Amino acid sequence: MADVDGDLLYELLKRMQSDIASLKFEMAGTKTEMINMRGVMVSMQQDVHQIYMRLDRVDQRLDRIDNRLELRELAEAQAKFEPHP
Repeated sequence: MADVDGDLLYELLKRMQSDIASLKFEMAGTKTEMINMRGVMVSMQQDVHQIYMRLDRVDQRLDRIDNRLELRELAEAQAKFEPHP
């Protein structure tokens, strides 16, 4: 087995420390990107929620219009059977 002296261990530890510092730097960049992605996702979720709210209002308006048309159709159908002077 090869003799391991302090200088070899020191160089190995320096290289490991450098690699760990590099990983920390890359992790910080990844963390920033993830935070940005979370912001985009929240924004998209809010947009979808607003679209659903708008569709709900349109649906309510269509229901009211549909109800009015049905009442009008019923009144027109009833007028056919009423005597005219």
